[in-house]
Amino acid sequence: MHNEQFGGRARRQALLKLAATGALGAGGILGRARGAFAAGSLPATPGMRHIRGPVTIDNQRATIGAPVRPGQTVTTGPGGEAIYILGSDAFMQRENSKVTFTDTGGVHLVRIATGKLLGVFGRSQRTLQVATTAATIGIRGTGCYIEADDNQTYFCLCYGEAEVIPAADPQKKEVVRTEHHDRPMTIRKSGTPLMAPARVINHTDAELILLENSVGRWPPFYGKPGYNPI
Repeated sequence: MHNEQFGGRARRQALLKLAATGALGAGGILGRARGAFAAGSLPATPGMRHIRGPVTIDNQRATIGAPVRPGQTVTTGPGGEAIYILGSDAFMQRENSKVTFTDTGGVHLVRIATGKLLGVFGRSQRTLQVATTAATIGIRGTGCYIEADDNQTYFCLCYGEAEVIPAADPQKKEVVRTEHHDRPMTIRKSGTPLMAPARVINHTDAELILLENSVGRWPPFYGKPGYNPI
């Protein structure tokens, strides 16, 4: 399936476009995380795959290969960065971020207390939600980027489908569908409007490709005719 997406001319063109942006070089994300995944071993082993700066799991210093399980919290300090795999999902957590994973009553919850998280999620029958102080977001088989603080949440559904439920007024929930960063938004904890359009910030297609590749997939936008990297 998706023959054009996974090979041939379209794939080469997509790689050339990414290379032109510098994303594939030593200074890009693929260069920074070149040791995260051993050549020829994809999909990678679950757990912590890349660490830069201060990173802890349940307040213990994280190490490469350390598992990340439901019930645990991953924290990055100033200058910290982590790439890790949990089941069929993969995450890139930026500095000064705190993310907790729980699995209760069949609901898999990713709670972002504060900070920035890029995630890609495999399709399954499970119920999966991402929660911040400002919103609960139900997702399935998607890629998304979130920045959260005490007052608001930035949310970009990079592709796929999500149900966005603002904490201040759950009746204003929206179902969002996108193909390529089509509808980023800001969700406020209070005030009017609760949800407002935003622009694409602080995440790239190269990072999404890296995460999807780590779990043996390609993002759906990859290699499509007219594709232009972000």
